[in-house]
Amino acid sequence: MRRIIFSILASLLFVVTGFAKVSITVTNPIALDRKSEMVEIKATDLKVDLKKNNFVLKNANGQEVPYQLILGKHKIVQLIIFQADVKGGKSTVYTLVKGRPSVVKAKTFGRFVPERKDDFAWENDMAAYRMYGPALANENPSNGVDFWSKATSDLVINQRYRDDIYNNISYHIDHGFGLDFYKVAHTMGCGGIAPYAFDSLWIGNHFNTYKVYENGPLRTRFSLVYDTVMIGKQIYKEVITITIDAGSLLNKANVKFIGKNQKIQLAEGIFLHGGKGNLKYNVANGTMAYAEDAVSDAGVPEGRNYVGVFVPSKVTKRMEKDDHALLITPYETGKQFSYYFGGGWSRWHFPTDNDWFNALSNFAKFKHHPLKISIQ
Repeated sequence: MRRIIFSILASLLFVVTGFAKVSITVTNPIALDRKSEMVEIKATDLKVDLKKNNFVLKNANGQEVPYQLILGKHKIVQLIIFQADVKGGKSTVYTLVKGRPSVVKAKTFGRFVPERKDDFAWENDMAAYRMYGPALANENPSNGVDFWSKATSDLVINQRYRDDIYNNISYHIDHGFGLDFYKVAHTMGCGGIAPYAFDSLWIGNHFNTYKVYENGPLRTRFSLVYDTVMIGKQIYKEVITITIDAGSLLNKANVKFIGKNQKIQLAEGIFLHGGKGNLKYNVANGTMAYAEDAVSDAGVPEGRNYVGVFVPSKVTKRMEKDDHALLITPYETGKQFSYYFGGGWSRWHFPTDNDWFNALSNFAKFKHHPLKISIQ
């Protein structure tokens, strides 16, 4: 009788408040441990008014777990995202309960940087990046990706630009937290993408416009639009939407080329800087990794620099061309194509080349075998 009464009271509590308690079970289907991997759950699957109700997310030990709400049109909550730790082949339970959540420390950030020739720069707790904007038009920029090393989980973009521009403190020199030693020029840089057609690599120029959708604390997502991309004699518009998550080894990119319909190939590329580094392909799991010496503008050795690319769809071949390592994939213009790219540093998480190669291999395995979610 008591059990029946308790069940009725619990049901009434849920009806009255719109929220009582939700258990989220996260299951790891493979033997590898998953650490700080981002989980996303549709708000409709939780059947809770996430925007209306204050709630706290807790792990199996009762500790609070930071989360971010992803909003859609009309600011309606679409997703809740959080980082999960799950042992290989195991499950762990996270619980939503009523309460006031703590302020979440931002681990991702991105912005347009007009004070530095229209860069768009972004970062997570692993690394920072930038792509080049209209103010660089006369300097022959590319649509390649620049990489900034970090040796801190703190956000660094604003401080580096401020110090470099206003305080005469160059971000090309390590002041204890990382630096910009990567060279892009007119190349694909750290995992850029370009059409591969007519036996040529069609590297683009600067972006024309941008739009930010989410900006931390755990996920930053934005689009860059390139108005004029040549593929042979045809002009296309490229839209690339980049997502960076807290704790993620790589960025996710959704790419679309808009114009005359044709079947071509896309190349996901790494600039080899003369090819003196350590290059490793695994076409079967869609990965390509590169390790090379990092050297500052002052000629000071700065450890090892790493770049990685992962393509979840079919890769038809690998190749080296124009001082680039490339993965080649089929593509039809007007369709969306997804891949991942990013970089790392020997002084932050990856002491050796093999540490980076293994991390990239595991990243691909995690994407091929996503965490499974069940809700009660």
